[in-house]
Amino acid sequence: MKKQAKFGVGIFVIVASMGFLAWLGYGESKTYYHTVAELETLKGSSLSQRMRVGGTVAVGSIRHLSGRVDFVLEGEGKALPVSYIGADPLPDTFIDKSQALVEGRPGPDGRFVAEVVQAKCASKYEAVPGGKGGASPGSTEPKGM
Repeated sequence: MKKQAKFGVGIFVIVASMGFLAWLGYGESKTYYHTVAELETLKGSSLSQRMRVGGTVAVGSIRHLSGRVDFVLEGEGKALPVSYIGADPLPDTFIDKSQALVEGRPGPDGRFVAEVVQAKCASKYEAVPGGKGGASPGSTEPKGM
């Protein structure tokens, strides 16, 4: 009977530990999405949570510094200074006036500290004005052969 009790206690400890680690991981991986204008309205513990913020990169605001990249996100008439400290290089589409999504936490000085930056340039993928939006069937074949 003692061996079964020890085995039962061991299984309980393992299952409880796994459950606790899963709960901690779930809480840390939750990310809330906010707009630049909504950040001003957040108070208390909401400011310490990991979040995503979307906006447009302000023209001329990208500054490459040692160990970080500073830029400004604009949205709904508001501006948010951002410092990117992530290890990954910034996307090629991260340029002035591009749409960007940053993930991280607000800093104590009002600057958003981003660990992840995603960017897209919508104008690059828009259809040509007057075009049909799709490639014609023979458009990939070389002409004049």
